[in-house]
Amino acid sequence: MSVPTIELATSPAAPTDAEAVVVPVRRTGDGPVPLVEDGFEWVAAALERLGAKGGLDEVTKLMAPDRDGLVVATGVGEVTDAASLRLAGGAALRALASTSAVALAAHGLDAELAAAFVEGAALGAYTFIEYRDGPTGPDRLDLHTAHDAETVGVDRVRAVASAVARTKDLVNTAPNDLPPAVLADLASEAARAAGVEVRVYDEAALADGGFNGILAVGGGSSRPPRLVRLDYTPAEASAHLALVGKGITFDSGGLSLKPGASMVGMKSDMAGAAAVLSAIVALAELGAPVRVTGWLCLAENMPSGTAARPNDVIRMKGGTTVEVLNTDAEGRLVMADALAAASEEQPDAIIDVATLTGAQVVALGNRITGLMGDGDLVERVRAAADAAGEPTWPMPLPEDLLPLLKSDVADLANTKLGTVVPGMLLAGVFLQQFVGRREGEDAPRIPWAHLDIAGPSYNTAGPWGFTGAGGTGAAVRTLIALGERASAK
Repeated sequence: MSVPTIELATSPAAPTDAEAVVVPVRRTGDGPVPLVEDGFEWVAAALERLGAKGGLDEVTKLMAPDRDGLVVATGVGEVTDAASLRLAGGAALRALASTSAVALAAHGLDAELAAAFVEGAALGAYTFIEYRDGPTGPDRLDLHTAHDAETVGVDRVRAVASAVARTKDLVNTAPNDLPPAVLADLASEAARAAGVEVRVYDEAALADGGFNGILAVGGGSSRPPRLVRLDYTPAEASAHLALVGKGITFDSGGLSLKPGASMVGMKSDMAGAAAVLSAIVALAELGAPVRVTGWLCLAENMPSGTAARPNDVIRMKGGTTVEVLNTDAEGRLVMADALAAASEEQPDAIIDVATLTGAQVVALGNRITGLMGDGDLVERVRAAADAAGEPTWPMPLPEDLLPLLKSDVADLANTKLGTVVPGMLLAGVFLQQFVGRREGEDAPRIPWAHLDIAGPSYNTAGPWGFTGAGGTGAAVRTLIALGERASAK
């Protein structure tokens, strides 16, 4: 992981404090205006001469008047809030990948804005150079602020940035280097280092536990599936969340083979599991008083003589039978097993995260996560996502879609063939059938929310804000915020 160290300085920043000093700049009708003025009064005139406006994602490098330091003006747009400061800090650091030490001018910003600024900078400093030489990004950030480390929440910023970087590293790793067993080992190492209990289910344990969906999906690969259970159980926990993450380490489509071009990028099909792992590790590092159980569903979906076939019937965890009509609708099968297992422990809420459907990209594009589930929990998840700066959009789960999953021989089919269907919603309706109910007759379903991050999890377009190419760490910051809020509640 490439996460810079974060240090605080109580003095206002000066152009000579580091190799580069980053100054946030707001766009106004009268031209760009620095949000911090001590020593940077000249920046507005310099930007105006260059035609800079102070808009979001606008980064302008300036030499200080005495030529002794590099000043990087980064636009926050017309609205000065945590979201814009986070994006501005990230955009600046992406432009400073070859710089080892960076100062952030935040003297005069309130603690929330200063925290967002340094968080964005830490996120934007990420680089991935596992397979090639290149700049490693800054190794030190000096935040110049009048607030102390506790008020800013520096420990939280470090934990969040590390969690996102871990997720990006896993998603960016080549699939030949990350089979299910290796991902399970990496997850175990990271979790145990944070004091989280781990249990890894191999093929025999999966069979004994009735996790036949995971076994079926992973059955076509020479690299067998795994299920990783994570338990963070602080003594003072006041709530219990279950998090389920899809971890398809490569998705060829199985016997329902994807076109060749559609396989490119399918190493990212484990982004949901990576997000769940990293969020739990961060919550443990922060000592959040909330119990969290994580389920990482890891398999490689490959075609072979041992692969699941169309028309196979799988008896899932909990006993529901599913007819496979399309082996490329595999994520919902591994997730269904884990949702059923998570339900057995009666948590306060279940949240799953998955790169589940191409339909999510069609409906919401590459930056907005599809959010489905029970109304109250959906609102809580969305509030956490808004606070984290991760856009989501609530989508319905219409009951009239359930008949589309009718099978002639099983309880359910895993998809609907031969007609145009709202694929993101249909996948959500399928998953909903595996969420258990509270104990007792006619008891309600356990509160559940589903995050489809198919588009937001992997950036194939141009960089923006703190987001570069490749893995984005989507949903990590939302899950961390959700866990913190659950413990506060």
